[in-house]
Amino acid sequence: MLCIQEGSNGRNGRWCSVEALRDTTRQRIKFSDDRVCKSHLLNCCPHDVLSGTRMDLGECLKVHDLALRADYEIASKEQDFFFELDAMDHLQSFIADCDRRTEVAKKRLAETQEEISAEVAAKAERVHELNEEIGKLLAKVEQLGADGNVEESQKVMDEVEKARAKKREAEEVYRNSMPASSFQQQKLRVCEVCSAYLGLHDNDRRLADHFGGKLHLGFIEIREKLEELRRVVADKQEKRNQERLKRREEREKEEREKLRRSRSHSKNPRRSRSRDRRRHRSRSASRERKRRTRSKSREKRHRHRSRSSSRSRSRSHQRSRHSSRDRSRERKKTILKRKIFQRQRTVKRS
Repeated sequence: MLCIQEGSNGRNGRWCSVEALRDTTRQRIKFSDDRVCKSHLLNCCPHDVLSGTRMDLGECLKVHDLALRADYEIASKEQDFFFELDAMDHLQSFIADCDRRTEVAKKRLAETQEEISAEVAAKAERVHELNEEIGKLLAKVEQLGADGNVEESQKVMDEVEKARAKKREAEEVYRNSMPASSFQQQKLRVCEVCSAYLGLHDNDRRLADHFGGKLHLGFIEIREKLEELRRVVADKQEKRNQERLKRREEREKEEREKLRRSRSHSKNPRRSRSRDRRRHRSRSASRERKRRTRSKSREKRHRHRSRSSSRSRSRSHQRSRHSSRDRSRERKKTILKRKIFQRQRTVKRS
């Protein structure tokens, strides 16, 4: 296990594995992060498909995590993230590299192998085509046998026998058109799918191993997935363009409607003036109602104040009357007391 040391100080640093660091990184990111492989989320990354073959690409530079794929599958049911475009670009780049390798291999074979005429090349190409057909049929027979479909596999074997017979005839025609020394040389061909070399004289077992092998089937899967992504991306782009066009048409319709209203307003000044009069009248009527309500409220407040003031005046008048009566009574009492006192003095003197 590869280990690295954390921290700048070598003595005090801690040693940890690369896998542990990746695990911590995966815990911090989401499936929408740029560091996550979008092809992996769609289950079509070439690093996964070709793993274990002679063209094993190793580990992908971006994050691969099944948990993130599960999160994406759940979230994609409610929202379209359009990750198909990223995956399509990835697969297109990979397939373009593979096709370039195929063309380079073809040129190398053309330089190394002996020159032959166009007629002989066509006969050799016929043998290669029959070899490819036999190999695909044998791979299909093995798959059907593994699935337990014996009757269907027997039918395919009948087709294999027919293809073998055609191949023997094509080889005989090709042998007759070539010198004996040249025919013994192995004529190679580059597989258009996976860039592997195929021999003209390969036996059926070799052909079945190639066309039924993980490498060839993996490239078929990648190419088919690329075509599917192209269709999906084209459909989604068409849908988005239609929605964008629909929104633009709606905006243009609203603008035309506003323009029509403005023109109708300018063409009918009487209608606009009558509309203004109605608005003015409604506003004046509302102001009049507000003024009346305010005047009524003022009158109510005035009445209340007048009533309260009259009540207070009557109460003060009553209080003043009572106080004057009390003062007169007191005065009379004092006068009566004085008279009684004077009489008593006169009586004593006499």
